[in-house]
Amino acid sequence: MKDSNGEKIGKIKEYYENDELKFEGKFSNWNRNGKGKEYYNNKILSYEGEYLNGLRNGIGKEYNELGNLLYEGEYLNGLRSGKGKEYFESGKLLFEGKYSNGLKNGHIKEYYENGNLLFEGEYLDGKRNGKVKIFYDNGNLLYEGEYISGERDGKGKEYNENNELEFEGEYKNGKRWKGIIIEYDLEDGNIIFEGEMIDGEKIEKETQ
Repeated sequence: MKDSNGEKIGKIKEYYENDELKFEGKFSNWNRNGKGKEYYNNKILSYEGEYLNGLRNGIGKEYNELGNLLYEGEYLNGLRSGKGKEYFESGKLLFEGKYSNGLKNGHIKEYYENGNLLFEGEYLDGKRNGKVKIFYDNGNLLYEGEYISGERDGKGKEYNENNELEFEGEYKNGKRWKGIIIEYDLEDGNIIFEGEMIDGEKIEKETQ
């Protein structure tokens, strides 16, 4: 349908060159506006949700080329922005939290496919930043401490899979830098090294 100026209005459909459906939804002011759906060039839904001035804006869902839900949440000016959730291809929850300008920002939770928590903490512009906790897939704590720009940096504690403290101190550029370090044999639990970490180098504890 067209108005007196020849503009398409109302519900429309757009097609790929092979005549397969590309988009269907509401159209006004020369743009996609309102609810709509996008399709891959194989008739599989790639997105369904809201548009404003031609861009994804509002609540929407993204799908992969197999038709599996990848993301559901909020969009602003074509980018993920606001609350959202991501999923594994199995349908299990991968991530929940907030986006800003298409990047993860704020308090985030990430999960293993078995449903156990992998990560909880802060993100800034798509990278881990601030206080965080990271877990093994059995639920035991792996690390708690600080991150800067996606790397461990600052005070932190690190544990092995048996929930035994291996390091407590400071990290720099993603590496243990200064603090107390203990290493275990994971099979029998015996301590195989105990000492300090100074400027990134291990110094064994002196025995009396």
